[in-house]
Amino acid sequence: MMTTRFLTRCALTIAMLAPMGIAADAARADTAMSRISGDPDNPRRHFRLRHPAEASPAELERLYVIVRDALARAYDAAGIEVVAEYQEWTRFNRIPYLSKVHGNHYLNNYGNELAGSYADYPHGLDMPEGAILAKDSFSITESGEILLGPLAVMIKMAPGFNPVSGDWRFLQIQPNGVTLGETNGRNSERVDYCIGCHMMKASSDHLFHIPADAR
Repeated sequence: MMTTRFLTRCALTIAMLAPMGIAADAARADTAMSRISGDPDNPRRHFRLRHPAEASPAELERLYVIVRDALARAYDAAGIEVVAEYQEWTRFNRIPYLSKVHGNHYLNNYGNELAGSYADYPHGLDMPEGAILAKDSFSITESGEILLGPLAVMIKMAPGFNPVSGDWRFLQIQPNGVTLGETNGRNSERVDYCIGCHMMKASSDHLFHIPADAR
């Protein structure tokens, strides 16, 4: 667990993590990014930190309070209007939670009004058109550097949009304001791995639940 001194250092050191230039970032710090994600132009999974630092629930929430404005500003640079005010939506988790699938980042799950039934998971999960879920993220290196992570977005589209994805449009915004890709849009191949992963939860409208200890 972090000490107070370690936590203070985290609060003072914030960096961005984007898919391009990962090797250079890793050389300058201890980010130690794994190469298992594959080609940045066609990744097989989320870009992954090898050894994330751990923290207590209270420490994680404190760090999130510190970085949440920086995350919002970073994503806003992408100019995606539908998620411009995502932090004003319902937050479904009490504390940030570590997700190995999302590259060892700490996540927070938000949903707009139409996505409100996500709170009742796994019941009532047949999201209407226009429902939006957004996960912002950050990670902590062993030396105490906070890395701003991507915003992963799911937007429920009209029936027939993409039957394989459950008619969800997957969208990922990097912390440098660049849109990595979007389903049926520009660089759609870069978010195909999202569809493949969420297909495992087709019976619950392609949605995963928040870990029990973070709800």
